Amino acid sequence: MKNVFFTVALLMIATLFANAQVKTPAPSPSAKMMQTVGMTEVIIDYSRPGMKGREIFGGLVPYKEIWRTGANAATKITFSSDVIIEKNELKAGTYALYTIPSETEWTIIFHKNLTSNTGNYNVEEDVLRFNVKSSQMDNAVETFTIGVSNIGLGTANIDISWENTMVSLAIDTKVDAQVQSTIEKALSGPSMDDYYQAAAYNLVADKDLKQALEWINIAMEKGATEKFWMVRRKALIEAKLGQYKKAIASAKMSLELAEKANNTDYVRMNEESIKEWEKM
Repeated sequence: MKNVFFTVALLMIATLFANAQVKTPAPSPSAKMMQTVGMTEVIIDYSRPGMKGREIFGGLVPYKEIWRTGANAATKITFSSDVIIEKNELKAGTYALYTIPSETEWTIIFHKNLTSNTGNYNVEEDVLRFNVKSSQMDNAVETFTIGVSNIGLGTANIDISWENTMVSLAIDTKVDAQVQSTIEKALSGPSMDDYYQAAAYNLVADKDLKQALEWINIAMEKGATEKFWMVRRKALIEAKLGQYKKAIASAKMSLELAEKANNTDYVRMNEESIKEWEKM
């Protein structure tokens, strides 16, 4: 009988521990961020340790040794389309990010094995490896941080910062090739909006403005003359081509349409442009 009671007691204790609900915060909490650059999604999944009074680079993170670029597991970076990173081609996909810090330069490694760690890292599974200079910051970063900055039309920087050190990686998402591909597909059976979007992109990207003007004129023929924002775009293209008299005429048309639509922002923008272009 005693054995029966002993067995029951063990089962009760085991059940108690199995159902424990106590949770505590992780010392290096996980983070996941997504940033659209051009038409490409950049996703960074990593853990964020803190300095906590420790010497980081050259101390906690030794120089000239492979680092998982964070805590717990290797940082993961996903690109939804092919990119150029520090002038190196990298295919779309998810990669483990390893680094080898040194005093003035880091080795950056994009690795295909997402389950590996520093203990079983295999250099033969590297997809891309290159060196970049590190820089020193005036203010210390307490919590390890990876972010995306200097976001342009299709370019950005991936910044890795901790303690007083930062490494910045320039990425180019090849947005022009992506946009041109969508333009070609759209214009095989285009609508007014397709021509307008194609013209608007060329204006913003500052490329082939004559083609942009041709496309915006086709949009106008398809009914864009009633859209004050589209007519405004035509005025901006004409002005950038140096056709200021035509730009003023288009701006006046956009202004009248904006007044009818009670859009004071476009009224103001067109009035300012007309004053500027009349001086040209």
